[in-house]
Amino acid sequence: MPLLNLGILAHVDAGKTSLTERLLHTAGVIDEIGSVDAGSTTTDTLALERQRGITIKSAVVSFPLDGVTVNLIDTPGHPDFIAEVERVLGVLDGAVLVVSAVEGVQAQTRVLMRTLRRLRIPTLVFVNKIDRRGARDTAVLRQMAQRLAVPLVAMGTAAGLGTRAARFLPGLGPAALEALADQDDDLLAACLDGEVPEARLRRALVAQTRDACVHPVYFGSAITGAGVSELTDGIRRLLPTAAGDPDGPLSGTVFKVERGPAGEKVAYARLFCGTLRVRDRIPFGDSGDVHRGTGIDREARVTDGGVTDGRVTPPRATEGRVTALAVFDHGTDTRADRAGAGRIVKVWGLGGIRIGDALGTPGRSYEHHFAPPTLETVVVPGPGTDRRSLHLALTQLAEQDPLIGVRHDERRGETSVSLYGEVQKEVVQATLADEYGLDVTFRETTTLCVERPVGTGHAVEFNKKDPNPFLATVGLRVDPAPPGTGVAFRLEVELGSMPYAFFKAVEDTVRETLGQGLHGWQVTDCAVAMTHSGYSPRQSHAHQGFDKSMSSTGYDFRGLTPLVLTEALRRAGTLVHEPMHRFRLEAPADTLGALLPVLARLGAVPETAGTHGTACVLEGTVPAARVHALEQRLPGLTRGEGELETAFDHYAPVTRGAVPERPRTDHNPLNRKEYLLNVTRRIGE
Repeated sequence: MPLLNLGILAHVDAGKTSLTERLLHTAGVIDEIGSVDAGSTTTDTLALERQRGITIKSAVVSFPLDGVTVNLIDTPGHPDFIAEVERVLGVLDGAVLVVSAVEGVQAQTRVLMRTLRRLRIPTLVFVNKIDRRGARDTAVLRQMAQRLAVPLVAMGTAAGLGTRAARFLPGLGPAALEALADQDDDLLAACLDGEVPEARLRRALVAQTRDACVHPVYFGSAITGAGVSELTDGIRRLLPTAAGDPDGPLSGTVFKVERGPAGEKVAYARLFCGTLRVRDRIPFGDSGDVHRGTGIDREARVTDGGVTDGRVTPPRATEGRVTALAVFDHGTDTRADRAGAGRIVKVWGLGGIRIGDALGTPGRSYEHHFAPPTLETVVVPGPGTDRRSLHLALTQLAEQDPLIGVRHDERRGETSVSLYGEVQKEVVQATLADEYGLDVTFRETTTLCVERPVGTGHAVEFNKKDPNPFLATVGLRVDPAPPGTGVAFRLEVELGSMPYAFFKAVEDTVRETLGQGLHGWQVTDCAVAMTHSGYSPRQSHAHQGFDKSMSSTGYDFRGLTPLVLTEALRRAGTLVHEPMHRFRLEAPADTLGALLPVLARLGAVPETAGTHGTACVLEGTVPAARVHALEQRLPGLTRGEGELETAFDHYAPVTRGAVPERPRTDHNPLNRKEYLLNVTRRIGE
């Protein structure tokens, strides 16, 4: 049976989960539609989701649709849980983007649509809540065209807006022909020659939708069911089904990991090729991808796949035996002996599995589509909470969400986590209490900055030459790289000049050391070249065994590399960059005089200004650290009429006030005496 892996995406409270319930009910999978308010929905299975009425974890359900099995993935709408959305995007064949007919386009809507367009995922738009007071149809369609800036094809109009009798009236209007002709020269020529048959128009609609060139728009209500049957028909006709050869080599990607009742890992994966069977022994591991990690000490793993001697560093790979499989069918997951290409599966038995891992032959690489977390907070254990138990619990949470970076400071006995926002912090707190029995609070949230080299720096220390106490020669050069490129490592010495294990020790230590730069922040967007290498071969006394004191070991290279790298960084110099948000602010024009001085004090820089009726629209950038203050000040400055949208945009050099510093959690190679004392003492223990 053909398969379609469909994502439901939206801004918070647009009605995503309610639409999922309606689709399942329409397909006959559930007998009664669940309520988000009552906590009875099918996909919100976590107790916390039911309590708060929001989706936190992505969930998979399935339903049959005219001979096609649809695996429907409900994703969170709150921006604090954007990482859940990110992991789903790589496994989709198509998507439905839900927009509220009342609130219209939100900041999250724009972020999602930009990403869907960049990944060329065929997407339908469902304008929900036409039965609510204040619902709009043509105004929202016009707003989407302006603020999403994508080709849209209205599949009909809405009638009875704002009432329980609101309904969708299907039909392609003249605007549909214009939108389709803009993407198809042959259709444009046919249009100029005369009337275009509707059949040809429909064929063009199918082709362009599947190519992600245009996005059909439906109006309706998930609560009353208006427009849902037409949307369902659009899903069946306009979106492509999953492709893949079940007889080819196994290739899949893990997009979610959870723990079962016994603590065992359960991986959710999309199979792109081949067939997976119970008792199969399969390879899994990194796919040479960028900016991923387990979430533990995330800043120490800027890039798992680097460049060594012009080649990609060999990725982490291991093998495991599949002990059980489940596929999704008729609303739930059912055990199966095998699963073929196109399927979304649950896999048991792969103990070391991580989000983003490839199953079998690496296929599509896992990459970040959204911004990383820009906030950090220290987790404070409450009375009776064991610190080790807390660290273990946070480690397990980081396994399920790699962008929750766990950072442990042994010297201060503190653990901090990186987050997207305050709601996510509340969820972490509740999860630790409900699932692990751990009482915690948090310190004030701070902004996560990064460091970038501003020049080139080179340092080297030679084996058996003072002041180098290690049996190793390491030379490193640090060069700046373009923003967004991460960290690259390469060799400028012969690969055979010493054992490969020593080169690997240097590279791994470089990546770890770059987790804390001259000011304590993660160093990124740089290229590190190894310019000198040397070691002491295995030495032994006559008639005796190996003499460790006279021979180089991995410890020597791991101990020396931080000293050389930090000296190279010191000579290159680094600049601290803070996260910047792009904002769009709409407020009454007569409040502009009060707004502009406040924006200036907060470091916000308006770049464009325009009018929208009696309102003024400002767009520009603002430091992420000042967004919360702006949100708090806005209602008082605009009589409660101001609307603010913000989203992460880029990192920019810190230009105001003192350079922010981050406490170090390592042995501080910036202080040579302290570092050597700590390292040699630990080795001697």
